[in-house]
Amino acid sequence: MIVRQFLQWVRTAEAAERAEATSALARAYLYSDLSDDDRAAAEGAMILLLDDPSPLVRGALADALAPSGDAPAAIMHALINDQPDIAAIVLERSPLLLDSDLVDAVAVGGGSTQSAIARRELLPRAVSAAIAEVGAAEACLTLIENTSADIAEFSVERIVQRFGHLAAIRESLLSWTGVPAAIRHALVVKLSETLAGFIVARNWMEEGRAQRIAQEACEKATVILAAETDSGDASLAGHLRETGQLTAGLVLRSLLSGNVDFFEQSLAELADLPVGRVSALLHDRRAAGFKAVYERAGLPSSVYPAFRAAIEAMHDDGFAERGGATRLKRRMVERVLTSCAGLPAGDIEPLLLLLRRYATEAAREEARLFCDELVGMDNLVPANDTGRLVAAA
Repeated sequence: MIVRQFLQWVRTAEAAERAEATSALARAYLYSDLSDDDRAAAEGAMILLLDDPSPLVRGALADALAPSGDAPAAIMHALINDQPDIAAIVLERSPLLLDSDLVDAVAVGGGSTQSAIARRELLPRAVSAAIAEVGAAEACLTLIENTSADIAEFSVERIVQRFGHLAAIRESLLSWTGVPAAIRHALVVKLSETLAGFIVARNWMEEGRAQRIAQEACEKATVILAAETDSGDASLAGHLRETGQLTAGLVLRSLLSGNVDFFEQSLAELADLPVGRVSALLHDRRAAGFKAVYERAGLPSSVYPAFRAAIEAMHDDGFAERGGATRLKRRMVERVLTSCAGLPAGDIEPLLLLLRRYATEAAREEARLFCDELVGMDNLVPANDTGRLVAAA
């Protein structure tokens, strides 16, 4: 009887009144002690309201029913195909939706719809993967900010591939605790590519020079990242090999920085040998063993003299800088450069150019650290003596 009266009244009522009454009907269906006949009638009335011309009515229906697991499934599935702001209410809240429903909605929906799904509590891994693969940037950002979402590492990598050039994505991912080194490196690469492209677009630098500077900056950041990563974690070296970034220049930079751990992992990855075996050959003063590993790793023969000279220097000075090395060591770079400068010209020229750039970088880093130390020694020279020193200069 009550539902019949509601259906008669709703035909002439204003949209705002219909919306309020629809919300009351939905709450009565969920929480009131209705008879079976009244419940069936109420469900039929709500299905009829799906065709109401006013989005206020359909929105009220979605808002009242979405959080409940007792809502009629047919109504929920109809509402997820309504206009985006109404569908988003159900997609974000309804516990009745299957993973397949959500994946399909991600595939056909826009950014606001995808973002609503990305905000769901305890979002399943399959749905997260769908958002990472085809979701808009705003949806991917919402996903990685959802602390309860189950996100596979390959989905995070996909987001970085698609939207790593966006600062908001990078900052959000780097705020995570325990971000895998491979993903952090991918973010570094995206940042360097973005900056290089910006500089070239502004005509501040030629494209070739900008790309070289970006590559060297990326390699420098990679060595720092490797030094900050657990020495037993070889995932970074594996990621670099898979993406074609484990180059001779990067491996040489790690060695000249004193990061023996990463150098060994890189050689082991390229040569497909155990790290322990590579380490034993590296510490053996007989060069034949290391040369065999080097050739198996497929590194250029023209760069081998630099590696040989660097390893000889480390044998002479000891392996005291394992693990924590993050910058080129000037004395080692200059020793390697001196050793290679006496070799016959030809294929060695590109190596000499690289080593000269390394030597310049190492000298600037050393000077910067030296000046920082001088500035930090505030109490070394009294204030009145400082004035006399400046006057004397």
